[in-house]
Amino acid sequence: MNQNLLAVVVTVGETVAKNVPISIGLAAVFTVLTSFWACNPGEPWWRKRDLVTDLCYWFFIPVITRFLRIGLLVAAAAVVFGITTGDGLVAFYENGHGPLAALPLAVQAVIFLIGEDIILYWTHRGFHGKRFWKYHAVHHSSEQLEWISAARFHPINLFLGSVLADVVMLFAGISPNVFVVLGPLTVAHSAFVHANLDWTLGPFKYVIASPVFHRWHHTAADRGGEKNFAATFPILDVIFGTFYMPAGERPDSYGIDDRAFPAGFGAQLVHPFTQ
Repeated sequence: MNQNLLAVVVTVGETVAKNVPISIGLAAVFTVLTSFWACNPGEPWWRKRDLVTDLCYWFFIPVITRFLRIGLLVAAAAVVFGITTGDGLVAFYENGHGPLAALPLAVQAVIFLIGEDIILYWTHRGFHGKRFWKYHAVHHSSEQLEWISAARFHPINLFLGSVLADVVMLFAGISPNVFVVLGPLTVAHSAFVHANLDWTLGPFKYVIASPVFHRWHHTAADRGGEKNFAATFPILDVIFGTFYMPAGERPDSYGIDDRAFPAGFGAQLVHPFTQ
């Protein structure tokens, strides 16, 4: 029991330690960029009203994502493939399986990015439905949208969103080593699309999600909040008729239409279960 607890503590410590230098780097980069190209001029990100809440999510979410992903993958491997031994599970998690795992890592990374984005597009649309919106509302609750808001996700949203998509791609045969390569890039891009930047990426606006593209998604439903569901590739929104980025206009108001929604981290985690 003590060894298991120690292992958990070590894992949490390792995850937080890896997140610190990435966070410092992103903070420095976006502090400089938004001082020149802010989409919505105003107070800098470190003065936003709910900064403490965002910081709690920023350091808590990577920890819970890691445990949820490993737990779900181990459980599914035991049920689907009958892998129940410790060595078997470790080998399965570390090396992947099947034809996809034998492909070059760069090819696997491309397959992973495309496959996961398709899954996330549809789960994201699902979270905008009546049944699951109460969990996704946590992500949309920030009225001062900044790069640090990127990690504001309820654990249920994570479990049925990115974690489930990760596990589906792993079961398709993608090697977990892909996470080592793409992990920092995924975090950086998520922070990028939430950053207060007046960037559309011009001719590449259909190829890679930009800050302006995603900021429209964080506006009211009738202004763009029910559009732009793709996490990485906006071409999915073009294909399915949900792309929205009006020329010459910029979003200027964010958040949700619920004045009673709590501002604190703990209260937000509990809030969906009171609805």
